Amino acid sequence: MKLRVRALGLTFGIVLGLWAFVAMIWAVIAGKGGTIACLGGFNLSFTVSIVGALLGLLWGIVCGFILGTVIAWLYNTLCMMLYKSESSVK
Repeated sequence: MKLRVRALGLTFGIVLGLWAFVAMIWAVIAGKGGTIACLGGFNLSFTVSIVGALLGLLWGIVCGFILGTVIAWLYNTLCMMLYKSESSVK
């Protein structure tokens, strides 16, 4: 089975982006953003605010897309190598 690289990248991007957005909005509403503010060291302009939530959504989409794309590419490459070696044995 071959994974569709762009589809998995988009899926990871949307899920990670929405997770970052919801987590930041939750922190803004609850007023407890100390732990989430630590993510500012990893993503530029990531602050506990509505603007920070939108930037977290954007960064999540980009990073998730890259992560999903790499995972799908790696999976496809390893499967191709594995099945190629099995077909040559038969």
